[in-house]
Amino acid sequence: MTSLRHKQAEPRDAYLDAARACILDVGWRRTTLTEVARRSGVSRMTIYRAWPDMPTLLSDLMTREWTELVAASAGPWNPSGGDDAAPTPTMVADACAATVSALRDNELFTRIVELDPELILPYLLNRRGRSQEAILAALVGVIDAGQQGGTLRAGDPHLIARGVVLAAHGFVLSAQTMTDDDVDLAALLEELRVVVERSLAP
Repeated sequence: MTSLRHKQAEPRDAYLDAARACILDVGWRRTTLTEVARRSGVSRMTIYRAWPDMPTLLSDLMTREWTELVAASAGPWNPSGGDDAAPTPTMVADACAATVSALRDNELFTRIVELDPELILPYLLNRRGRSQEAILAALVGVIDAGQQGGTLRAGDPHLIARGVVLAAHGFVLSAQTMTDDDVDLAALLEELRVVVERSLAP
């Protein structure tokens, strides 16, 4: 699976592409700014001027990857997506399941979880990242639009959005612990749809 991003001429995007390719090849621990520079065909100082260290670069890379993935996989999360109909619980549930599925299939996400899962832990235990903030903002907009149209239940959109995202976290990161001969991943995604749809029903 290649990057979901449309290729652009921006140098920083090319550098992030190089970092992405390096992480896929050798993992986070063995990826250095020097190697990113080499793969980008520029000097080390060029990369150091853009990012002082690898954690800062990784933060930008993950933000780009996850926000573009959400935009590509879950159109109904965007209340201004061109559809005049108010978002329904089913629409939001389908978008949530599509996003979870896309994240689980994303090669960068999979590589990080396989080799360097500790990189994900701060965003699960201590703080929200920029991509999580972007997802929450989009979902708050959808919930507000649905409430205005009478298709989603009343309540604080920010609180409801955070509940949905917390529920989705488990399906992204821990679904494999709940699969066996009796329950497969497809069945769990259907259950996620039920959870989200019922939690948003008026």
